[in-house]
Amino acid sequence: MSNKFIPHTEADIKKMLDKIGVSSVDDLYSDVPEEVIFREEYDIPEAMTEIELRKHFEELGKKNQALTVFAGGGAYDHYSPAAVAHLLQRSEFYTAYTPYQPEISQGTLQYIFEYQSMISELTGMEATNASMYDGATATAEAMFMMVASVRKRNRVILSETLTEAVIRVVKTYAKYHGITVTVVPAKDGVSDQEAILKEMEAGDVAGVIVPCPNRWGIVEDFTGFADRIHALKGFLAINADPSALAVLRTPAEWGADIACGDGQTLGMPLQFGGPYLGYMSCSKTMLRKMPGRVVGATKDIDGKRGYVLTLQAREQHIRREKATSNICSNQSLMALYATIYLALMGKQGLKEVNTLSCDGAHYLYNRLIATGLFQPAFPGKPFLKEFTLRTEIDMDKVNKALLEKGIMGPLTPEKGLVEFAVTEKRTREEIDALVETIIAAK
Repeated sequence: MSNKFIPHTEADIKKMLDKIGVSSVDDLYSDVPEEVIFREEYDIPEAMTEIELRKHFEELGKKNQALTVFAGGGAYDHYSPAAVAHLLQRSEFYTAYTPYQPEISQGTLQYIFEYQSMISELTGMEATNASMYDGATATAEAMFMMVASVRKRNRVILSETLTEAVIRVVKTYAKYHGITVTVVPAKDGVSDQEAILKEMEAGDVAGVIVPCPNRWGIVEDFTGFADRIHALKGFLAINADPSALAVLRTPAEWGADIACGDGQTLGMPLQFGGPYLGYMSCSKTMLRKMPGRVVGATKDIDGKRGYVLTLQAREQHIRREKATSNICSNQSLMALYATIYLALMGKQGLKEVNTLSCDGAHYLYNRLIATGLFQPAFPGKPFLKEFTLRTEIDMDKVNKALLEKGIMGPLTPEKGLVEFAVTEKRTREEIDALVETIIAAK
């Protein structure tokens, strides 16, 4: 064989080359300028034995520093039961392809159906897809849904209280689809609902996207907001933390048309930024505008329960340029992660996660205020597991001292503001150590 990594014989290769009318593989690259072709040896280590390779990776692993995390900003250090990763790595799940053929994909289709059911229960919405890449792109897809659902309205309003990363991604998606994005400044740490409604009076707004909890950790109150948006012929999408929905009012209860966000809080490790999970739910009236796939339950000719893909005509493998999304490959692996996590935790377990996180966050909040080094950034605003304070101390110096103690300290979104997050994994001893290190390093 000419290349031991490609399972084709010389005869196979010659037959393919003859078919397309070239004499050698090199001819396939004849249009590539010579100056950009790499002719040197690759900087790849020599082959290792299994023992040598294990030692090599152990040494690489030692370069990583395991930290006690008090940062949030959209990604949180929640606990994940060991069984989740174990089940996820089963080959029938790990290597599963997109389930286009239901007769051989019942296992995959079933867990997608279960995932949809669980997310729909958390959000209160009538339909859920499976699934999106992450929370930011899911929010961008929500923007597309709203614009596609109305005529002659190509503007979408974002609240400044969305995380900065989400706002940037939505703006990027909008730029190349001819959609105008207006970001309405926050008021006292929450969405300025009156200013948003004022913008909508122009008549060119398809919808509004707001968060809960928001970028400062505040749990916003959207009582009556959806009704006022609907009266102006617009849609409301809420970017919500799905874990927090176990204890907070759901997007459906707020009257939202779309719920979206990042499923990372459902036990997924921070893992250097991914892979994460974008989720999306919507009302039944918007179902045909929702991207991705939806699995439905049915019965076969013998009356036995079975699962099938429904409404997949939206996907690029069928409609191509008319598809509502390019979510086409097997995006359901992380949906399976969320499904196993939710099944193991149960309703009571998820409530306990939020109770412990809330208790820890408020304990840290009170301890920091008591030091006299911090003041409330948004007094009186409710928060769950994340909060923002004001300070005049040098947080770069403090975070460096925390890092030396093995602690990932708070985020500093703006000068004078610090943002802490506490999950159920943080103990009182860890919280006390954080406070004592801050006091010593100020």
